[in-house]
Amino acid sequence: MKPKYDLDKIKFSTDGPTYKRAVDLYEKGKVTQFKEGIGAYSAVVLGTKPYRVSVEACRYGLATCECYLGQKNILCKHMTAVAIYAVMGGKKLSKDDKEFVIEPQCSNIKGELSKEELDETKKAITSAMRYIKPYRGPSRIWFTYQNSLNEGCARLSNLVSKLPVSTQTAELLVNLLLRLDKKLRTGVDDSDGTVGGFIRVVVEMLQEYAKRDPQIIDAFEKLCGRETCFEWEEPLVRIFDERE
Repeated sequence: MKPKYDLDKIKFSTDGPTYKRAVDLYEKGKVTQFKEGIGAYSAVVLGTKPYRVSVEACRYGLATCECYLGQKNILCKHMTAVAIYAVMGGKKLSKDDKEFVIEPQCSNIKGELSKEELDETKKAITSAMRYIKPYRGPSRIWFTYQNSLNEGCARLSNLVSKLPVSTQTAELLVNLLLRLDKKLRTGVDDSDGTVGGFIRVVVEMLQEYAKRDPQIIDAFEKLCGRETCFEWEEPLVRIFDERE
């Protein structure tokens, strides 16, 4: 029985510290007595003591654990480790599987994407953007909604941090920021500042791009004369206006 989620779902819908601790448990063989049940997996995870854990196969996050967090219905490292085992089946994790990008960061590598890579990146961005959607539900689903925003931004952070530095990728990032700005104007409830925080850090990334290659500044022209929801474009427009 295969779970209906994959490793990316686990990684991007879990906070960084919990995911890293879960990976450590998985890699050290702390997930024991793993069994497949009817629609769920069970295991004993060896932490400070053995904890019995159950994780649903249909939806990551539907799980139980005997630890103090699990007893409060909070997703813990033990649940996450069992979910990883359900996906990986004990196989080794790659470096990319284990890597967790907390927020966007400049790769510091100059270069361009091939046409195929560019197309794949655009598709991946569109897929991640689906998690950043308008809030139209009752207050009881607020935390589920916020988790969706977090997951979308986590997926985007992972994508943009792998981009080489070039005018091509700067244009890609500018378009991404404008798409996010439109979402903020059309129903996305960013009360916790998740999307706004992502935008701010990507703007800082683009400033780093401009330092590494002044020609990249041309990509900022698209922002001139625009009004954004919290004036995030101003530093980039200023760089464009002040270029030599």
